[in-house]
Amino acid sequence: MQPVATPPIVDAAANLRRSVIVASCLGLASIGVLAVFGHPLMGMFVCVGLGLGALNNRMLQQSMRHFASRPAMSKGQFSQRVLLRLGVVTALAFGFGLLFRPDGLGVFAGLAIF
Repeated sequence: MQPVATPPIVDAAANLRRSVIVASCLGLASIGVLAVFGHPLMGMFVCVGLGLGALNNRMLQQSMRHFASRPAMSKGQFSQRVLLRLGVVTALAFGFGLLFRPDGLGVFAGLAIF
């Protein structure tokens, strides 16, 4: 009989910190690469998209913690909050994309990369 393996403890804050560090490096690289191609502003918008991705990840962690600590919250309420959060992030991305065309479309690249 084999002993039951305990799942590893996941540190959400450490995961978010690592992903923000990697996103920062990718953002700086995107500014450099896109500046060479004549679109440094698009590199900045990639950084904005990476920031929106990090913000969404942080809000996701808070939402999950809130859902786990309140057993009275229904799945419907949780789903509404998820849709609201994703709707706000999407609306911001569309706003940047439309207002600062074509460089603003880098926000979608940043979100996709994150």
